[in-house]
Amino acid sequence: MSNAPARLPPLNALRVFHTVVRHRSFRAAADELGVTPQAVSQQIKLLEDTLGAGLFERRGRAIEPNEKAILLAHFVQAAFDELAEGVRRVAKSDSRNRINVNASPYFATRYLLDRITRFRETCADADLRLTTMVELPDFVADDVDVAIQWGYGGWKGCEATLLLRDYKVICCTPGLARQIAGPESLRDMPLLHPVLSPELWPNVLRHLGIAGRTGKADMQLQDAATMRRATLAGLGIGLISTIDAAEDLKLGKLVAPFGAEAMHRMPEEQIPGFYLVLPKAHRRVKTIAAFCRWTLAESWDSPDEDEIRRLAGGRDGK
Repeated sequence: MSNAPARLPPLNALRVFHTVVRHRSFRAAADELGVTPQAVSQQIKLLEDTLGAGLFERRGRAIEPNEKAILLAHFVQAAFDELAEGVRRVAKSDSRNRINVNASPYFATRYLLDRITRFRETCADADLRLTTMVELPDFVADDVDVAIQWGYGGWKGCEATLLLRDYKVICCTPGLARQIAGPESLRDMPLLHPVLSPELWPNVLRHLGIAGRTGKADMQLQDAATMRRATLAGLGIGLISTIDAAEDLKLGKLVAPFGAEAMHRMPEEQIPGFYLVLPKAHRRVKTIAAFCRWTLAESWDSPDEDEIRRLAGGRDGK
């Protein structure tokens, strides 16, 4: 079997095809393109010959795309959309200093926003646009240059550099904490899971020596803010990031029944974190490269771990 790439049809034939599919008419397509219907017909025949397949069913003066044409039209439309976006980005006069950053909502509010002025000091003419999204954006469709994403690294087609490990603190309300005698109590209690990491709680439970749990009353939650609110509402045992945990432990709204460092002794590959993520080619753009250099040089320290341990208190080593 040959692995040679398929021969691409002429771009002009694809452009004519794209227009014909939209109008369902050679004549209307010819009017839009400023050519004769015969020229349109010739380009469609060239495309069909190149593909070795018919694309239209002719019914008198009307034409209808067949199944293959409808499939091809989907990809041609996507390709032209990407070409148009590329041209727009290159041609737009103010785009050279713009950088579109997309960050995890938690990282944006808890880490990035307080430090943005430092980046502006190093790159004063940068036009920085910040959006937030829980999942990794589509860098083309979402018009994103660089992302800071929560997860474990290894996003296909992108380079990812760890900025900060996101060690969670096992937290619950004081009322639920009174039902916990030890790790085995988690076997029958509701757990709150992050949607982006269904493996996180199972890894934590294995680390605590618990196996064979069914979790019938568990909940799946989309982001850190929802996880925190659900934990405060007493809906289950949550995995709370250190800054949020420190605030709620200090106020007595939550407790950490297994101490502050239950996850610290787990294998590092099982600990999620915040990563700088971008297609490698994006680093060739001067402003994006400057943002990446600043991000990697910045210290993304979490709150003082001694303070977290003091607030967690109670059950050492648990």
